Amino acid sequence: MSDAPVHVILGASGGIGSELARRLAARGQRPVLAARRAEPLAALGDELAAPTRALDARDWGAVLELCRWAREELGRLDGVACCVGSIVVKPAHTTKLDELQELIEVNLITAFGAVQAAAKAKAESVLLFGSAAARVGLPSHEAIAAAKGGVLALARSAAATYASRGMRVNAIAPGLVRTPGSAALLKSEANEQASIAMHALGRLGEPGDVAELAALLLDPASAWITGQVFGADGGLATLRGRPRVSR
Repeated sequence: MSDAPVHVILGASGGIGSELARRLAARGQRPVLAARRAEPLAALGDELAAPTRALDARDWGAVLELCRWAREELGRLDGVACCVGSIVVKPAHTTKLDELQELIEVNLITAFGAVQAAAKAKAESVLLFGSAAARVGLPSHEAIAAAKGGVLALARSAAATYASRGMRVNAIAPGLVRTPGSAALLKSEANEQASIAMHALGRLGEPGDVAELAALLLDPASAWITGQVFGADGGLATLRGRPRVSR
């Protein structure tokens, strides 16, 4: 049996999740892929020769069973990454209760379940995904900021709880990344240019921009990093969009 690190990736068929899986596999590590959509999940599993499991990450029992399977069948469980997420951009007064509840379920409930499963299955680390919108005030982001703000708070608290066990918990707060999930926000040229202008580096993120950081944080070489929120956001949460300067 291989002694290469094993990582369960929830939301593995998404833009960031699939890039994370590829980077882990390229480094000789063993991703275990989970997502709701069976067809793209199976294709990614075939590409990487990786085990797959179709599940809804809101089902805590299914997530725990998968994490325990990974430990028992593959001999170890180094990390659990919850790459599941969704986004709604609209002001609070036009946001419906069912929209907010869905956001909380998909973003926060899945993250909490990942932490719980990782702790019960004795994983070495957990990686959660928040949003730059939870770190800086952005217009019409009340719902997603509330859901992702909960994820970032969860990461810090869980890191404190499980540090004595040696389990690390960190989070990444991306800016706007070009993924299938963000396509609706970028459907018009005006929306895309406005989104680009918010990022000081003058472009939107690509899945690989975030996945590379995620792979680093999951790597056992990052064993002294816990309780941190890392921005991979082109400067969105900390810098004002910069004016163009001539070289």
